[in-house]
Amino acid sequence: MRRIRLITVTIAAALLAAACGSSGTTGSGALTWWHNGTSDPLKSLWQSVADGYHAAHPDVTISIDPIQNEQFQTKVPLALQSDSPPGVYQQWGGGGEASQIKSGKVLDLTSAVSSWIGTLGKAAEGWQVDGKQYGVPFDLHVVGFWYRKDLFAKAQITTPPATMADFYADIDKLRAAGVTPVAIGSKDRWPDAFYWDYFAVRECSTDVVKQSIKAQKLDDPCWQKAGDDLTALLAKNPFQQGFLGTPAQQGAGSSAGMVANGQAAMELQGDWEPGTMAALTEDKDFASKLGWFPFPTIEGGAGDPGVTLGGGDGFSCTTVAPPSCPDFLKYIDGAEVQTKLAAAGIGLPVNPDAAGALKDPTLRQVFDFSRKATYIQTYFDIALPTNVGQALDDAIANFVAGKGTAASVAQSVGQAATGDK
Repeated sequence: MRRIRLITVTIAAALLAAACGSSGTTGSGALTWWHNGTSDPLKSLWQSVADGYHAAHPDVTISIDPIQNEQFQTKVPLALQSDSPPGVYQQWGGGGEASQIKSGKVLDLTSAVSSWIGTLGKAAEGWQVDGKQYGVPFDLHVVGFWYRKDLFAKAQITTPPATMADFYADIDKLRAAGVTPVAIGSKDRWPDAFYWDYFAVRECSTDVVKQSIKAQKLDDPCWQKAGDDLTALLAKNPFQQGFLGTPAQQGAGSSAGMVANGQAAMELQGDWEPGTMAALTEDKDFASKLGWFPFPTIEGGAGDPGVTLGGGDGFSCTTVAPPSCPDFLKYIDGAEVQTKLAAAGIGLPVNPDAAGALKDPTLRQVFDFSRKATYIQTYFDIALPTNVGQALDDAIANFVAGKGTAASVAQSVGQAATGDK
């Protein structure tokens, strides 16, 4: 899964202790909790969170209903149309959240979390609609380039590229050194979108991006430029031979496996990738050979170079939840619980006090970069309504496969939004 990576962790005792530090108005009642932790260790981790909170607040009983990730797209809208939605449910923000609040069943958390939401930094903005907080993230993901230091050295590249001009020059150096510059898992299609998404936030100002997503119409010239940039990248032939048939994460021959085994120099992926790579290589020291750098800047682009692409996982409360629900979310984002989530490898912590749990110095670098980001743009397929975001992803993948045009990628959003074919 691109959003989350899991490893075994022992957490029950620490999470029980963490609950004692939770504070605020709670109120009695039964809280029904929908999350996607259907297997261990996440299933047991979340159960321990519920048990720990109940131990500190005996008047609040939490009933857990683990649900398969793919079922959320259908179950949540149906539940919000009913008279008995869950008290708290997993939320990815963006267009999905914006659609859900139209039901009138999603609780406006703005005032309830105002005293502490600021500690989460830019991460919390992805769960806002029209400036109001309707969800709270519990982890953060950031996309950037993972690269092999040894292969860069072989190509006599001394520093990671800061601009696209540098990036293209490094592609040439790597090719000259007999190294595949970039691995991509285009068989799974979604990795292709990372490139177009990043070109978009480099070419378009943040205001234009926000306005265009809200309007579900990409008619500013900067969106065409993003497609033109992707055209230029493809013309450089940066990817491995047969990349359209390469999976992203399945097996040693995947794009993740290629970098893990030194068969390619770079891959544009999220912070979960080192954990993914670990299972795909016999080189136990591969992590020490990995470096990371943010997506390069584009000369003349209107986008803020401090913007990064990312996402994460979070929760929303509904209007039927007991008053304890916002405080329960505060508990999940408290330092002790966040530390255990970070130690488990479940994304980057949204609470900076938990950053010490990131033992990998490169992951800590990614975390520090995320805290300095001027804006974290949620993946476009999540920021837009589900059907519109999927149409965009499909258009990007088709374009990378040689079908469509740079203009057709941008046009796919408006067509999907209006139902045009």
